[in-house]
Amino acid sequence: MTSKQKGLGRGLDALIKDGATKREETEAGKAGGAQHVAISQVVASPWQPRSIFDSNALDELVESVKVHGILQPLIVRQVDDTFELIAGERRLRAAAEAGLKKVPVMVIEASDEKALQLALIENLQREDLNPIEEAEGYALLQKQFGLTQEQVAEQLGKARASVANALRILDLSDVIRKQVSDGLLSVGHAKVLLGASSAVDRERLATQAIKEGLTVRALELLVKKLGFPSKKRRAEKNDLPADYLKSLMDDLHRLFGTQVRLSPSKTLANGRRVKGSLEIDYHDNEELDRLLQIMGYQSEL
Repeated sequence: MTSKQKGLGRGLDALIKDGATKREETEAGKAGGAQHVAISQVVASPWQPRSIFDSNALDELVESVKVHGILQPLIVRQVDDTFELIAGERRLRAAAEAGLKKVPVMVIEASDEKALQLALIENLQREDLNPIEEAEGYALLQKQFGLTQEQVAEQLGKARASVANALRILDLSDVIRKQVSDGLLSVGHAKVLLGASSAVDRERLATQAIKEGLTVRALELLVKKLGFPSKKRRAEKNDLPADYLKSLMDDLHRLFGTQVRLSPSKTLANGRRVKGSLEIDYHDNEELDRLLQIMGYQSEL
């Protein structure tokens, strides 16, 4: 990471300036920092980490836009004849609903990585992302650009432990992740649920926590009572990210054409490593021979 990528520590404005060309800075100075473009020319970004928007807050913003217009320019990058949105999706949606034909934009030069970085920073600064969206944004930076947790943390001005803890929530099932996104469960509840031994147990406990309004502490005591060593589980770290593990298992299933079970190795808090395992099912010697051939081994069955 370069010294220019300090994330939240430097602020969004500084990062935007890093992405502006000298020509754009000159033009921006002459035009008050923004230009107006047709709203139809502004397209959504594939890197937008936010997927849930509060309808009531958006309605209020629409009414404000009708009276005052868009006061803060949208941050965009030019892609062919369009402007891809980097920051300001709520303002863009409100402008469209308010019937505006043009919106103010600030055009910067940004790579895919920087576009995602800026989108994450804007939302994190405004605290607009729910915990799942935040974790998925970190995971996307890792997967798409090959960044380590430490590099993600450095880019966004976050503590590495904060990034690591956020990413662990993605190990939960889609059902529980939606419950967290919807605000039915807190991040604290989610972390405690990671201590349960199976997805079925986790979902059952999550449902109980919601139904009975359990506090994080009460849920933790319940996990312990049922025999799930939550503290020990929290001390373990899978050596393969959950999204990569799922993708790898799908690829192996397609490759071998049979059931594949992959248990990743783990690193414990004390540094000790726990071995992983790979199991491939087969029905008879003929299928075994087929699998061995796929692996490049010529058997004599």
